[in-house]
Amino acid sequence: MADHGLVIMCRNSEVWHSKLEDATIEQRLVVVAFKANWCGPCKMMAPIFFELSKKFPQIIFLKIDVDEMQDITAQWNVQAMPTFIIIKDSKELERVVGANKEELEKRLKFHLENSVKS
Repeated sequence: MADHGLVIMCRNSEVWHSKLEDATIEQRLVVVAFKANWCGPCKMMAPIFFELSKKFPQIIFLKIDVDEMQDITAQWNVQAMPTFIIIKDSKELERVVGANKEELEKRLKFHLENSVKS
């Protein structure tokens, strides 16, 4: 597992499951960036994802390389890169597909506000 500032790169299923379990216990939102090294839009979104992790420290930010973690990628039915999945209690709340910084930030704010209210 490599920690890129506030973004945690999950390189095996143990780390992945551990982070989801921690988030459930702590009642925190998780946002996962499914990316690939060969994906241009993924490279473009990487610094944006990192900046969002600094802006929203109460959310757990994870990255998964779809080529390294094919089982998790298939389990979450990820078919395009980048795909960002917002998770609460190990369940998908929403996904943003594509390099859409504004939409991703808007959805994170929405779910963060709603998770605080509930």
